[in-house]
Amino acid sequence: MVNDFPILGNDGESIYSNPDELLDLFLNCTADGVAIIDMENRFIRVNHMYTVIFGYTEAQVIGRKFTEFQNPEEVKEIIKLVKLGKVYSNVITQRYHQDGSVLDISVSYSPFRNSKGKIIAVLAIFRDMTEFKSMERELRKTRELYDLITMNTTDMIKVFTKDQTLIYASPSHGKVLGYSPVQLVGKTCGTVINSEEEREKFSKVCQKLLETGEPQLLETKMDTINGEIVFVEASISPILNDKGEIELFVAVGRNITDRVNNDAALRNLDRLSIIGQLAAGVAHEIRNPLTSLKGFSKLLQSSVNQEKQDDYLSIIMEELDRIDIIVNEFMSLAKPQAIEFEKGSLMSILESTINVLHPQALLHNVQIHLNHFENDIMLLCSPPQLKQVFVNFLKNAIEAMPNGGNVYISAERIESRRVRIAFEDEGAGIDGEMLKYLGTPFYTTKDKGIGLGLTVSNKIIQEHQGLMAIESVIGKGTTVMVELDCI
Repeated sequence: MVNDFPILGNDGESIYSNPDELLDLFLNCTADGVAIIDMENRFIRVNHMYTVIFGYTEAQVIGRKFTEFQNPEEVKEIIKLVKLGKVYSNVITQRYHQDGSVLDISVSYSPFRNSKGKIIAVLAIFRDMTEFKSMERELRKTRELYDLITMNTTDMIKVFTKDQTLIYASPSHGKVLGYSPVQLVGKTCGTVINSEEEREKFSKVCQKLLETGEPQLLETKMDTINGEIVFVEASISPILNDKGEIELFVAVGRNITDRVNNDAALRNLDRLSIIGQLAAGVAHEIRNPLTSLKGFSKLLQSSVNQEKQDDYLSIIMEELDRIDIIVNEFMSLAKPQAIEFEKGSLMSILESTINVLHPQALLHNVQIHLNHFENDIMLLCSPPQLKQVFVNFLKNAIEAMPNGGNVYISAERIESRRVRIAFEDEGAGIDGEMLKYLGTPFYTTKDKGIGLGLTVSNKIIQEHQGLMAIESVIGKGTTVMVELDCI
């Protein structure tokens, strides 16, 4: 059935000269199942791998019709054409194992010729594709599920290259930004990022991801197709190639505009609440210098002594300066505050905070003690925002001591670029059960107040990459500690 030709070894001697030996070599060395079918469609030979794939022994197969083991209608025409010389490669079909399980099989059919070229049989080669097809089906399901998620999620999903060129954008971009995926693919991520500053921030995050291989979080601003600004919180992760190298990035972005606006509203509400509660103390503090001003103005009118007039004028100027400081500090707290980070002096922020709360402290007979550290500590911060935080802490400390007492404010470096600020009062302390709920929006332990102070303060501290902790002992007082990065 095969041409008679020798296979020579290294010494030139024939290893195989018998055609049947050569056929056996082929059948037993291939990883595929092989069957030879005669012109009557009967099995005349199968190899070991055929029995492994289908579960039949050679004795169970030889002499039986080929069509007994598969759908006759499916293979009848193929076998007919192969007998005429046609070749079929990789026909994907399903066959049954002896135990009844279904197998995915790739079959190739070719004519088997004798030494004279006459077709005397059909050669069928079977490759078990069951595992591959199962993986393919699972992959298809995963892809369909992924498509379903990306088609219906409100989160914006982007896949982009290391040079920030978009190769995929989810349909949700249309809902959030007004851009269709077609309008974005091929463009850079910077197309929808709001400003050069935000684009630079985005690039730095991508660079950090390249350096560390760790997913990164980013808050940025994007432009809609109509020019409106949308605040977005994004998680950016790497996609690795077969070598474990970063090849692409995937970003999942969420519209947090409502959350940002709500945060701003809460801060404003908290700030206005503080202003309202401090107003009485400020009025009292201003009334004292005004009384002095009125008295010394009358003395100035009646005095003809130049030296006394100069003394009176000096006192009047001092009282006016005092009023100016009080009003300026109060107005700075009332002024709307944009979150802009700059280099700020911790001592200046703390002193400004004390100036705001000084009238309140006098009303409650509270002494404020600031630990003046030798070398000022500089922060990269939003001074108005930190001042609002410290005002909250100091105001809470003062209100915790209705019969008077002391508040101690201290700051110390705990690392080369980290500082801990503490506000310690001598109040009644807070019960451990109540302590767990501090910072929950609208939860308060006081008769007055709206329960937003610590919520807003904690949010501001987090934006400064800081930490807040509260310790309290019943009968001894409460300490609020803040850790911040310093320059």
